[in-house]
Amino acid sequence: MKPFFLSLIIVLLDQITKYLSIDKTIQVFSLFSINYIENTGAAFGILQNKAFFLSIISIIVILLIIYYFNKSSKNEKFALSLILAGTIGNLIDRIFRGYVIDFIDFKFWPAFNIADMANVIGVLLLIYYSGIIQNLFKLKK
Repeated sequence: MKPFFLSLIIVLLDQITKYLSIDKTIQVFSLFSINYIENTGAAFGILQNKAFFLSIISIIVILLIIYYFNKSSKNEKFALSLILAGTIGNLIDRIFRGYVIDFIDFKFWPAFNIADMANVIGVLLLIYYSGIIQNLFKLKK
């Protein structure tokens, strides 16, 4: 799958699931529910009511990803595509709503959405593909 097509699919999935979660609370099982939350901050509720600042940071991240994309390996492109999708998905919310919709609620962890998952998985893969983890283990020996 082409990297930017993957990003588009994830952004669409993110926006559709956010739309479907609006004003809903659905208990799936004891530790998991679909729970509509308006997050005016970033991860873990930091930087509350800073949508403009977070939007600027998102735009910078998007521009950096586009700049580095052609200089990246195939694996890094995959990771960057996930980060791009997650960043765009949450940026759309901040621009058009002034907050990000979170709805995946595991009760023991702050609620999140598809864009957040794409960001986390993308960053973890990018760290792995960059060799940082392998280099850390080499230093311990």
